[in-house]
Amino acid sequence: MAKVNRSVLLLLVLSGAIISICMGLRQSLGLFMRPMAIDTGVTAATFGFSIALQNIVWGIAQPFAGALADRYGPRPVLLVTGILYACGLVLMAYSHGELGLDIAGFLLGIGTAGTAFGVLIGVVTRATPEERRSQTVGLVAAAGSLGTMILAPTGQSLINAFGWHTALLCYAGIASLMAVLAFPIRSIAISLNADPSVHRHSNVKANSSAQPLGEALREALGHRGYLFMTLAFFACGFQLVFITTHLPAYLQICGVNPGVSATALGLIGLFNTIGTYCFGQLGARYSQKHLLALIYLLRTLFITAFLLAPVSAASTLVFAAAMGMLWLGVSPLVTGILGRVFGLAHFGTLYGVVFFSHQVGSFLGAWMGGVVFARTGSYDVAWGALIAIGLAAFTLQWLMDDRPPAELKRASGPLPAPA
Repeated sequence: MAKVNRSVLLLLVLSGAIISICMGLRQSLGLFMRPMAIDTGVTAATFGFSIALQNIVWGIAQPFAGALADRYGPRPVLLVTGILYACGLVLMAYSHGELGLDIAGFLLGIGTAGTAFGVLIGVVTRATPEERRSQTVGLVAAAGSLGTMILAPTGQSLINAFGWHTALLCYAGIASLMAVLAFPIRSIAISLNADPSVHRHSNVKANSSAQPLGEALREALGHRGYLFMTLAFFACGFQLVFITTHLPAYLQICGVNPGVSATALGLIGLFNTIGTYCFGQLGARYSQKHLLALIYLLRTLFITAFLLAPVSAASTLVFAAAMGMLWLGVSPLVTGILGRVFGLAHFGTLYGVVFFSHQVGSFLGAWMGGVVFARTGSYDVAWGALIAIGLAAFTLQWLMDDRPPAELKRASGPLPAPA
């Protein structure tokens, strides 16, 4: 048992470190829009589309990355995608035009699909008994939030001291560490999955290992609750990526000091650590679907309050702290629902499908923000879209039916005999 505990701890540390680097870097990219625009003439729409492309490629690639990790293990996926992530940042540093930025966004999207939550949360979920799964996933996601707290202020300091080009190359060097951290993960995961004490109390869906992938996908896509959660997850990506991409530019328009943007992103990372851990704990005690719905509602209310109050450094930092508490709290809740309803055999693939909706939202949030500003000179319409979509997500998620497919079939009863 002591060996298992040490292995679990090491797995959590490595997974949290990789996620922390991945998310910390990508959530800090909005800091580079203004200096790149000054030096190279890149417009907000062009930069926003590059970030949007990164997010939609991440979403498209996530089911495939999850399926490959389900079949071959996480290490090869992490190694390849970690290297692609670093290459994308290097290309971004040398790109002075739209095509280069778009190719960089494509590489970053594939890199993020392998090094963010989808693959690693699947590894942690399989290695954790069900009664501790929500707390453990919340702990890993919380640790993964530390990256933004550290890397956003670091990125701003590098930009101020050495310029955006050197700062991006430093970011690429940091990204390459993800491939190094991936090496020990496979042997740890194998030893934990082989230990019966890890799964002794886990009520994984019966015979799920024998269920073909195609059948599992058809079953999930025919489950109304799965579809509701997938549609609601769109709002998560739409709101959060708009904020990380366009908040720095919005604050400058409002006359707020540029340094506040980096501080706000770092504050999101700090409070995200607290919030994600707390939602992981709450998910083990209360309805995960209702907690998820409340996250969408509270985010939308905080966005509304931020817009109604005069925009200042103080109001921005309060807004960042409030949003940080709700930032990645969705992770332990979504993974908990998926594992309980559909089992773990095809977890990576099913999570990837749900996450694709998230990334469609991310794509539209980043791109829409740039297009709206380019055409109107204001972000007002974009903020309004965030509020409307957030309310729709709350409604869908609250109404989700989270019963497993077998239970739904029993509840519906036998089909009537044909006349």
